[in-house]
Amino acid sequence: MRKKKESLRASILESLKSRSKSSPKQAGKPARPEGTLIASYNVHKCVGADRRFDPERTSRVIHEIDADVIGLQEADTRFGERTGLLDLRRLERETGLIPVPIAGVTKAHGWHGNVVLFKQGTVRDVHQIKLPGLEPRGALIAEIELARGGSIRIIAAHLGLLHRSRAQQTRLIVELMNDGGSIPTILLGDLNEWRLGDRSSLSTFQAAFGPLPPAVPSFPAALPLLALDRIMANRRGMISAVEVHDSPLARVASDHLPIKAVISLETLDGEAQAHSRTA
Repeated sequence: MRKKKESLRASILESLKSRSKSSPKQAGKPARPEGTLIASYNVHKCVGADRRFDPERTSRVIHEIDADVIGLQEADTRFGERTGLLDLRRLERETGLIPVPIAGVTKAHGWHGNVVLFKQGTVRDVHQIKLPGLEPRGALIAEIELARGGSIRIIAAHLGLLHRSRAQQTRLIVELMNDGGSIPTILLGDLNEWRLGDRSSLSTFQAAFGPLPPAVPSFPAALPLLALDRIMANRRGMISAVEVHDSPLARVASDHLPIKAVISLETLDGEAQAHSRTA
């Protein structure tokens, strides 16, 4: 227990040091980076830091991010018959984002609250995976042919609160990676892990994704201390440095800040590179 507290304290101190070097971004919309922008956002069932349920505010943050592909967590009610909380039709009209289709649900937006939205491209394959553990958790796997050229596989996941469950869930995801061929893959979502090093359940991912990228604090949104949200790729150099989307609206709309990164299409497979050169 003492080691756990010391590790948490060290993580918090490191986060505070990084936060002291920066400040919240101004209210203006940040410059849109070049390339294919991917993002992950735990929308906390559209309940903000002020404890107010406001799907419109959540949609405005998604609009701010302006991602080409974004994974959302907690986009549905959790108990009983899952029901989507966002106005996806309006979001499509305003941002061009459409949801990856899923099977077997009527009112829910996603799978165990996980939603993948994308702007331009074609969905080639979708899998809905139940993750092991005491809590009902899942992962949504979508293979998308990008309009810019090339195909990527997105694994959007929300891992459990218990360390033992996360250990089981990360092992299953790595097994799925081993069975999924060589397609460039991005794992994103709220992975609920603040630990670093060998004690982290995320260390299991190194078998499939290599060394983990630097942790980027995203929780709690008002004063980010813990890197619970992650974006990682199975190919070195495929994504740029991960950063938070830090705006005044994002700091109040959820208990997590969104995170984002840019895909480098040049690192995709040879067929995708040829496609992108002729597009």
